This record gives sequence, C-alpha cells and structure tokens, in this order.
Amino acid sequence: MHDDDEAPRPDGRAAPYGHEETREERADRRWSELLQEVRVTQTGMQILFAFLLTVAFTPRFQSLSHADRTIYVVTVLLGAAANGALIAPVPLHRIVTGRRLKPETVHIAARFTMAGLVLLVCTVVSALLLILRVVVADVTALWLTVAALVWFAGCWIAPAVWLFHRHRKER
Repeated sequence: MHDDDEAPRPDGRAAPYGHEETREERADRRWSELLQEVRVTQTGMQILFAFLLTVAFTPRFQSLSHADRTIYVVTVLLGAAANGALIAPVPLHRIVTGRRLKPETVHIAARFTMAGLVLLVCTVVSALLLILRVVVADVTALWLTVAALVWFAGCWIAPAVWLFHRHRKER
C-alpha cells in the first residue's frame, strides 16, 4: 500500500502498470488489497496475544525473575498496541463510510497497518526473548533473539529494498 503508483493524469485517471483506473477505483483496489493483508496479520497477532494473556495465569509465572516479568509486561503491551493498530482500519472505515473519503481512508489505514506490522515484529521478538530466557542461558537467548530479528528484517524488509533498488535502475 504505497503512493508510488503513477500519479493521476489531469483527467483524474492513473495508469499504474499499464491499466487505467480513476482515483476512486484505485482506492477501492488498494482497500481490498489492504484488507487481505490485514486479515492474514490479524489472525496470527490475535493468536499470539491470546497466548500471551494466558501466561500470567500459569503456575510457572510466579517463578519468573523481575527482568522476565518486565519483558512479559512489555511484550503484552506491544501485543495490545499491535492489535490496536491492526484493527484500526476497520473502525476508521466504518466511521467515515459514505463521506467520499476512501482515498484518504486507505492512506491512513495503510499507515496503521505498517505501524501494526512493526509492533507485531516487536511483540514476536520480545515474546521470543522471554521464552528463550526461560529455556537457555541469557546470552544465548539474546543472540537467538537478535538472529530472529535479522531473519524478520531479511524476510520483510530486504526484498522490498531490493525491488525498489532494482526498479530505480530500470528507469
């Protein structure tokens, strides 16, 4: 969901990737794409968040160190924030529906989705750190968590950077 599609022509139509669409058609297409992306992300985030909420009620939770409890609290707060950001496009759309603000709504919803994805990776990494600190030595847990963060960056960011770089060279 980026604004890097070709700019609209004077008649209000855009021609991204060889086909024409009006500003409203483009907003409808981008909204549908965004909803599909959010559906996939929300499911995983909500499962992770539900798991995190149950951890405090397990017998082993009482034996966690102060540092591990702090990591847990941070993880739960990150998860709550991620859920809020990933769900935000729905109430935003519901509130402004019928006011002819679809392009603006899509733009704001895409920003919430990106914020939610950043918070999601922070939640996953923080949860991983907490779990690994219980299972392996603290230093090992830290290194494995950093490796996971690098993996996420490699999967989520590196391909986009590569495509942007490649696309610029082709212009």
